[in-house]
Amino acid sequence: MAEKIISLTDERNAAPPIPALLEAPTGQVLDALARPLHDLRISITDRCNFRCVYCMPKEVFDKDYTYLPHSSLLSFEEITRIAGLFVAHGVEKIRLTGGEPLLRKNVEDLVAMLAELRTPGGQRLDLTLTTNGSLLARKARALKDAGLSRVTVSLDALDDAVFKRMNDVDFAVGDVLDGIAAAHEAGLGPIKINMVVKAGMNDQEIVPMARHFKDTPFILRFIEYMDVGASNGWNLAEVIPSAEVVRRINAELPLEPLGANYSGETAARWRYADGSGEIGLISSVTQAFCKDCTRARLSTEGKLYTCLFATRGHDLRALLRAGRSDAEISSALAQLWRVRADRYSETRSINTTGLERGAKKVEMSYIGG
Repeated sequence: MAEKIISLTDERNAAPPIPALLEAPTGQVLDALARPLHDLRISITDRCNFRCVYCMPKEVFDKDYTYLPHSSLLSFEEITRIAGLFVAHGVEKIRLTGGEPLLRKNVEDLVAMLAELRTPGGQRLDLTLTTNGSLLARKARALKDAGLSRVTVSLDALDDAVFKRMNDVDFAVGDVLDGIAAAHEAGLGPIKINMVVKAGMNDQEIVPMARHFKDTPFILRFIEYMDVGASNGWNLAEVIPSAEVVRRINAELPLEPLGANYSGETAARWRYADGSGEIGLISSVTQAFCKDCTRARLSTEGKLYTCLFATRGHDLRALLRAGRSDAEISSALAQLWRVRADRYSETRSINTTGLERGAKKVEMSYIGG
């Protein structure tokens, strides 16, 4: 069978220009909407062992799908170098994503390298990782020992049949729960559990999930089904609004609103009225939070994206492998962030029109969530 290649990104990604006047980082840089650079999400592999219907549907990412060759991926040394430049500009939180990041060989070595970075004020980073949990039971202790702060685990249902329909590879709920338990025992907390809610597929699991994680140390977060990329067949009718999630839970397990932990927090917080824990709601579709977005995203092969819904990136790998200095790359990063004006979720239409002609949004499996 002929090799099947599906482009995940717009092919017009180019290396950002180097400013004529180089500048030293000051520890803070603001974008065009006065949003600081605070968070960096790094995708370390485009591979995943799940075929979740909202991210890597099997009909697109099938056995003939061609992944990036290893030589295209940023090395651990390249990732750490770029991360250090971002930290100098104000990044205090780094999240490793994928694909499934635990599929990247020796990922704990990368964690150890990143854990050595310090903010301009000498503080350790908040170093986190998002995983589907399939390999977490065997990796949790090594990740903690390497310096990982905490993990977020994706879990879209408690019912085994529903969960297997969601991941589409017959992976059992119990194995993910074992991974969560191992991460908790290793001290990778507070652990957050992410549930993407898709109408007609797993929305009947909203209350059972809430009931299961109530009275535990874990924070369950419900994520509206988003139009990331072009492969998941997104339809607005399949979105369960966060307000409806709250209504369903509150009817059985009374809730009270909570304030944000910090400016730019993506999840709206609610706690159980009896004091037995909290949940979060991530509402990119119905309650956009673009005005507080402080996140940059680095793809598996070193392209910088300034929005989850971007159509093109900026090729930092090209600068690294062309021998550009830290001062040159750092100045280019600052310039890119200053002109950033992304606010896709605020301007989204029902038909998600308005994209640049011929442009295609980057896939979540390539850029990370």
